[in-house]
Amino acid sequence: MINLGLLIIRLVIGVLFIGHGAQKLFGWFGGYGLKGTGGWFDSIGIKPGVTMALFAGLAELIGGVLFALGLLTPLAGILIAGTMVMAIVKVHAANGIWSTSNGYEYNLTLLAVAIGIALIGPGRYALDAFLF
Repeated sequence: MINLGLLIIRLVIGVLFIGHGAQKLFGWFGGYGLKGTGGWFDSIGIKPGVTMALFAGLAELIGGVLFALGLLTPLAGILIAGTMVMAIVKVHAANGIWSTSNGYEYNLTLLAVAIGIALIGPGRYALDAFLF
C-alpha cells in the first residue's frame, strides 16, 4: 500500500506542477505566458522577468513530469522545491503562514512533499525503480 500511496502523491503533485509550468510558459490553464508572467516577475523584483519566468516555468514543467513519472526523483524534488522556496521568499513570506492571507502555507506543504519524496524515494511504481 505504501507504493500505491507514493504513486498517488507523485501523480497529483507532478501533474499540478506540469500545469503551473504550462501556465507560465504557454499561457495555458488561465496562465499569463512568458510575457505576462515575466512582467509580473519584474514588478516584484525578480529580474530579468521573462528569463526568470522561463526558468521557473521549465523547472515546474520538467520537475512535474519527472516527479509524476518517478524518474530522477531527487532532481525532480529539487526543481519543485526550488520554485517553492522562491515563491515563499519573494511572494508569500511577508503575508505570514496562512493561505487565507496569501501566506506560504500551501507552498510550504508542496515543499515538504517534494523534499520528502526525494529523500524516501518514489516507490515501486516509478521509472526509477524500473531503470535503477
